[in-house]
Amino acid sequence: MHHHHHHDHSTVRYDRAFLIGIVLNLGFVMAQATFGWLTNSLALLADAGHNLGDVLGLAIAWGAYTLARRRPTKRHTYGLRRASILSPLINSSLLLSVTVFIAIEAIQRLIDPKPVESLTVIIVAAIGILVNGATALMFQKDHQHDVNVKGAFLHMVADALVSVGVVLSGLIITLTGWQSIDAIASMGIAIVIGIGAWNLLQESLSLALDGVPANVDLRAIQNYLLDLPGVGSIHDLHVWALSSTEPALTAHLVMLAGVPGSDFLARISHDLHDRFGIEHSTIQIETGSAFLPCMQSDCGM
Repeated sequence: MHHHHHHDHSTVRYDRAFLIGIVLNLGFVMAQATFGWLTNSLALLADAGHNLGDVLGLAIAWGAYTLARRRPTKRHTYGLRRASILSPLINSSLLLSVTVFIAIEAIQRLIDPKPVESLTVIIVAAIGILVNGATALMFQKDHQHDVNVKGAFLHMVADALVSVGVVLSGLIITLTGWQSIDAIASMGIAIVIGIGAWNLLQESLSLALDGVPANVDLRAIQNYLLDLPGVGSIHDLHVWALSSTEPALTAHLVMLAGVPGSDFLARISHDLHDRFGIEHSTIQIETGSAFLPCMQSDCGM
């Protein structure tokens, strides 16, 4: 018996957040490019290019968010929910690329320090903190359990961190003249961004390969099913993600006395949803007959 609870874990709609975030960041990119050109600041021009990549990341996440909400069709019977898992895969790869870019730039600056126009850079970076911080806050609510929203959130937090580092290093350069602090701060920021991006890549790759979502306790679900009255054993227990917020489950319950009735199955479905966050559940009851062997019993739990 199959049950589907089409409830979003979040009641928040992110279309407006994505739109505002993209508009704000595009405006900031134009400002960076303009001031970078006027002040002949290679650092500002490079950061404008980096932020343009983050606008692309937001657009990818928004596209996936929109596709995931489309209704199922005869060709795509689950809809296009998987797009919300593919998006953070792309975004984590973009973030790792940014990390490598920042690290290379930092090493080059350590080897060949260049004077930094600290006042202009500080002002532009301070605006960046406001823009990226405000955008990140719009995605803060659900970044823990929606890996697609997490990708957008990490992009904005990464940019805000870079801007904080630029402001602090600019202030230190202004006060002490120590040019190398810019490169040292950049390396530290690259490490922080890299760790977040790597974790996001692992999480989204696991979901793409039908891994159990991180917020689902498979052992607790197994114990719950085994404790149900009349259940002698279970096998082929599988949990995976249909989307970044919708875990699905299938299981075979061996009940020698037979199927207790539809109310029993309905209760299981509601318990799986309310206690474990399972949005889709498919339960098959087996009576242990010799004519109903499970061909996959060695593969599942």
